[in-house]
Amino acid sequence: MLSEKMQEALNAQINAEMWSAYLYLSMSMDCAAKGHKGVANWFAIQFREEQDHAQIFMNYVLARGGEVKLAPIAAVDTAWESPLAAFRQTLEHERKVTAMIDNLCRIAEEERDYATANMLVWFVNEQVEEEENARGMIEAMEAVEGNKFGTYMLDKELAARVYSVPSPLAKGE
Repeated sequence: MLSEKMQEALNAQINAEMWSAYLYLSMSMDCAAKGHKGVANWFAIQFREEQDHAQIFMNYVLARGGEVKLAPIAAVDTAWESPLAAFRQTLEHERKVTAMIDNLCRIAEEERDYATANMLVWFVNEQVEEEENARGMIEAMEAVEGNKFGTYMLDKELAARVYSVPSPLAKGE
């Protein structure tokens, strides 16, 4: 059974994951509108992944006998100066999400909630990957900045990115 404090923190994380999804959907739509279809695809996949992260948390709360309390999602930006600017905001945002996951780990430790601590290990590892991916995209965008052919090729490469179901959902957890 989840403590009230942990349940509230997990519900806040669910809302944050849904906000992240909304942010990445907005980035995808902005990039698509500006002709960056590959970058739009990259962000569309991020949108789906963030929804999956929220679902993993919701499944966990329910599995522990808790109550999922969905809250309104705050507004997000709707336009970015460039795909590079969007990726820079992505890294900044993912760092905030990492801090939130770390906070959940602290609460689990304080509460001696080992089941939640164990579940959170997947998210700790996922955040390392999320930050690494965002940094890699920034480096790639900076490398081709001002080079139309390079930008075209990078956009084409990003169009090939495919969605993968996160392992906790693939296992039916």
